[in-house]
Amino acid sequence: MAEKKKVDYSRAWREARKLIWSYRWRLALGLGLMLASRAAGMVLPYSTKFLVDNVFGQKHYELLWVIALAVGLAALFQAVTSFALSQVLGVAAQRAITEMRKRVQAHVERLPTSYFDSTQTGQLISRIMRDAEGIRNLVGTGLGQILGGLLSALVSVVVLFYLNWQITLITLSVLAVFGYVLSYAFKQLRPLFRDRGAIEAEVTGRLNEGLGGIRIVKAYTAEKREELSFARGAHRLFRNIAKSMTGVSATGAFASVIIGAIAVVMIWFGGNAVVANMTDPTQGMTSGDFTMYIAFTIWMVIPIVDLANIGTQITEAFAGLDRISEVFAMRTEIDEDASKSAVPRLEGNVDFEDVHFEYEENVPVLKGISFHAEAGTTTALVGSSGSGKSTILSLVLNFIQPKSGRVMIDGRDLNSIKLQDYRRHLGVVLQDNFLFDGTILSNIRFANPHADLETIKEMCRVANADEFIEKFPDGYDTVVGERGVKLSGGQRQRIAIARALLANPRILILDEATSSLDSESEALIQEGLRRLREGRTTFVIAHRLSTIRSADQILVVESGEILERGTHDELIALDGRYKQLYDKQYKFEQNLFVNPGEEINNQEKDAVSKL
Repeated sequence: MAEKKKVDYSRAWREARKLIWSYRWRLALGLGLMLASRAAGMVLPYSTKFLVDNVFGQKHYELLWVIALAVGLAALFQAVTSFALSQVLGVAAQRAITEMRKRVQAHVERLPTSYFDSTQTGQLISRIMRDAEGIRNLVGTGLGQILGGLLSALVSVVVLFYLNWQITLITLSVLAVFGYVLSYAFKQLRPLFRDRGAIEAEVTGRLNEGLGGIRIVKAYTAEKREELSFARGAHRLFRNIAKSMTGVSATGAFASVIIGAIAVVMIWFGGNAVVANMTDPTQGMTSGDFTMYIAFTIWMVIPIVDLANIGTQITEAFAGLDRISEVFAMRTEIDEDASKSAVPRLEGNVDFEDVHFEYEENVPVLKGISFHAEAGTTTALVGSSGSGKSTILSLVLNFIQPKSGRVMIDGRDLNSIKLQDYRRHLGVVLQDNFLFDGTILSNIRFANPHADLETIKEMCRVANADEFIEKFPDGYDTVVGERGVKLSGGQRQRIAIARALLANPRILILDEATSSLDSESEALIQEGLRRLREGRTTFVIAHRLSTIRSADQILVVESGEILERGTHDELIALDGRYKQLYDKQYKFEQNLFVNPGEEINNQEKDAVSKL
């Protein structure tokens, strides 16, 4: 059995202290209101002695209205202070939750790309939204109830010792046993609450994937498989909740036993004390004293027993803080940038110097890649699927870092340059043309929030996107749906191209930028792309000849190595791997466009996918 990962709880304590200190003034005000409310609440138990001894025992009936008025005013004051308390601490709790969510989201957004490659989106959403929810019990009424309850219990203990110290010692001994059991229970429950958060995040992540890929699920009639996958996660969550509920219920049951034990102590010892007083007025307790003792005992025991419920909420809050503090412990790209130098301007010279890379240990993806891309030139990457082309682009984008070797930008190691500065000079069109659920205008403007409408329209004309955008009834205000689902693949790709061009980058990355376009649309875009590549260092992965032939250099990548390099004409003259792939694709395109009805054999189709 794998050893369970040890959790560093000290980080959560540090985060809790920081949180409480941030809201110390509101908490202080809340504590003041809590004390005022508790003090008002003590009027009722304190008045019982006078009611029994003075009004009923000594027949001072004129005191009845005074006692009634005092209890009524105290109750009204307690209601007002309780309302004010809920407002002060309730608002503080919601503000704290909002600020914590903002902090976690900002931190997560700045984590390295590799973290997102290995973490489900749903898990991240759970950490941002759900884990932050529990802190309301630290800043809100939960912590206030604990502190207020403990203080009122302390005052009650002083009064109880004054009334009868022997019975009070016995009562406190019983409560000490309860405190020990409660402490043990919370220690056992905290890992359960922590695991619950992890399981919920995992189930949410899988559910998010299934719903996000609903078209694939339906296309392969995989509804039953998704149902079973979710059911397994839901049952894991159920087992965790059932186990924690058992612990909470056991704690509550033990609290009932403690209350019963205290009642037995009071009835037996207190009853004997009252009987003794009836025999000898100098001994034991009067009936009023005993009534008052019972009232203050209840006033002491109730908040302590309530710790079973409040403590569970606090424990759950700390479980969420455990998970949040794990995120805060991760170094962000901003942290990494602190020791790096700024990039005021970029020429765009890119050099790979003996670069090796692997996603998994001892499974090399790139093996000693070296090349020079002059500023303002276009480099095309050609090769079989899985040869390492997209990995090279990821290294240029600094989404990943070499295992060995260096990627140089204008003669400087890319790892020594501030990422935020560097990426401001990049424009990217990836194979997955991600669009946000918003308007076409907002998606294009994502690359440059301050761009005016005319500039955006110009970029759309270059990307040949204007012809379909202007046909929509809402034009640029057309909502594209989640991930651009309301648009065709070619339309999404053209919007992604317009977005990249709007960034006015020094380095342009085109990873299958025209793969979803028909030949007519691609022909319209190519001239615009050629104009925009001028003066920009461009890296292209493309299958079609028109894009490859215009490149300043072509790198033929196979099995993580560069087999051939040169211009189109040089590689054709070399009569090597590129010439072989080119001839097969050229024949394919001739068959496709000249004789569209002629059957094309599968081997030629496969050859196209390798360019």
